[in-house]
Amino acid sequence: MEYLLQRITGEIKENLRKAAIKAGYLGVEDDLSFELEKPKEKAHGDLATNLALLLTKKARKNPREIASTLLEFLEYPPLVERVEIAGPGFINFYFKSDWVTEVIPEVLSMGDKYGQLSLGAGKKVQVEFVSANPTGLLHMGNGRGAALGDILANILKVAGYEVSREYYINDAGNQIESFNKSVEARYLELLGYKIEFPEEGYHGEDIIETAKNIIAQYGDRFIHLPEKERQEFLGKIALEEKLLAIKASLENFGVKYDVWFSEKSLHDSGEVEKTVKLLLERGYLYEKDGALWFAASKLGEEKDEVLVRKNGVPTYYAADIAYHKNKFDRGFDLVINIWGADHHGHVSRMKTALKALGYDPEKLTVILMQLVRLFRGGELVRMSKRTGQYITLDELVEEVGVDAARYFFIMRSHDAHLDFDLDLAKEKSNENPVYYIQYAHARIMSLYRQCSEQGVSLPELKEVDLKILTNEAELELLRHLAQFPVEIEKCAISLAPHHLARYLHELAGHFHTFYNSCRVLGAEENLSKARLLLVEATRIVLKKGLSILGISAPEKM
Repeated sequence: MEYLLQRITGEIKENLRKAAIKAGYLGVEDDLSFELEKPKEKAHGDLATNLALLLTKKARKNPREIASTLLEFLEYPPLVERVEIAGPGFINFYFKSDWVTEVIPEVLSMGDKYGQLSLGAGKKVQVEFVSANPTGLLHMGNGRGAALGDILANILKVAGYEVSREYYINDAGNQIESFNKSVEARYLELLGYKIEFPEEGYHGEDIIETAKNIIAQYGDRFIHLPEKERQEFLGKIALEEKLLAIKASLENFGVKYDVWFSEKSLHDSGEVEKTVKLLLERGYLYEKDGALWFAASKLGEEKDEVLVRKNGVPTYYAADIAYHKNKFDRGFDLVINIWGADHHGHVSRMKTALKALGYDPEKLTVILMQLVRLFRGGELVRMSKRTGQYITLDELVEEVGVDAARYFFIMRSHDAHLDFDLDLAKEKSNENPVYYIQYAHARIMSLYRQCSEQGVSLPELKEVDLKILTNEAELELLRHLAQFPVEIEKCAISLAPHHLARYLHELAGHFHTFYNSCRVLGAEENLSKARLLLVEATRIVLKKGLSILGISAPEKM
């Protein structure tokens, strides 16, 4: 599906390319990528391009001179009113004012399908996110990853991709052994045994609660088992409880996964062993000090890595390589991982391992996410009242609600640190961006209730002259509605949902301006009908955008 603004943009881009060829700045076969997008400043027109600046090296001329020559050869589409050269050589396009009324029939005809794209063309994409160790409760940092991953998956689906959400359960390795020992220690303590708590153990209050739950259900049944067997039994029960709690927390946050993938299954199925063997066959493993090493330096890495320790136990890196091999073997065209910024050193290592296995490393994209800090009353919140340690995701949602939490987590780019203002997230005012957006939708629904009381219904499109929408507030709102599919495309290509959060806030602002300056009910009949259709188009886009963010569109506030 190609939308109004995309059609216009595509036509101008093609005409610019033809003009560059006619001017001798580009060959017919030359491939040059250039921007044509909405300028930040309204005074700079409806669309602007940097093409002239990009051609300076090839043309060996001043960019303003290049821009002037391009305009001599440029064929203007009918809706372009004028074109101007600005700054160092930007070309700004100004459209005729009535072009944008065409967006209303487009939105109304498509309804909640407006914004759907064929960008992905059915390609299979996996988004793996959160994947926190199942040894404790989810904390607020996991919440940022959950919101980012879930909303990104929604955007990619709207953009035409076939999307699978996946959670990787780290249920093998040293952290699980430490977890088992920790549960055993608390279990024995609660039953009156004096025991030294393991040095590497998990000290959270939730481990004590888990041990209490085990005793409530099983009593001292495991006391007389051999130590190793007891640890495994207790650990298995505790792990199931933790996973159920994680699933419940995420579902409460609006996140549902398609696949929960067990790391342990990679070991049990022999996939880790097979992956190591494949790397050996491909000449990327060697033995040193009794261990098996991955010769990553052969592929440009600074150092080699141990894959199998001298005791024969594979490292976490070996399991991670096997897991990523498994992903691509399942037929995904693109694999997206969302990791904490502290994993940045692992990105190159994983891509190198995939290359060694014969997979295209460019099909793996890793989004590194920065930290979150909570503030209340201007002060940094460091401790949880409930756990005495980190703030849990459940606590955060309980305090501010799902809608505010999801929006605040993605209102900034993932590569920027996020300061989460608890007071602002709970505020029922226009200062709170979530409230501001939802209030726009609630205002529309309130208007519809007034219409119903006055016996006014939504008019038929064919009986309305949309060209009478000439007020600047109306036109600005229309321009922003036309921008929605472009924003979806931008989010999908850049894998950056914060653009959509910003867009919806701006859309709400344009609607509030329109609502405050343009009477809908009580205006002249034809104008009232046209404005009602503009309001309905706005409602559709607001609701669609909020649904992609996983946020409700309330009818009352």
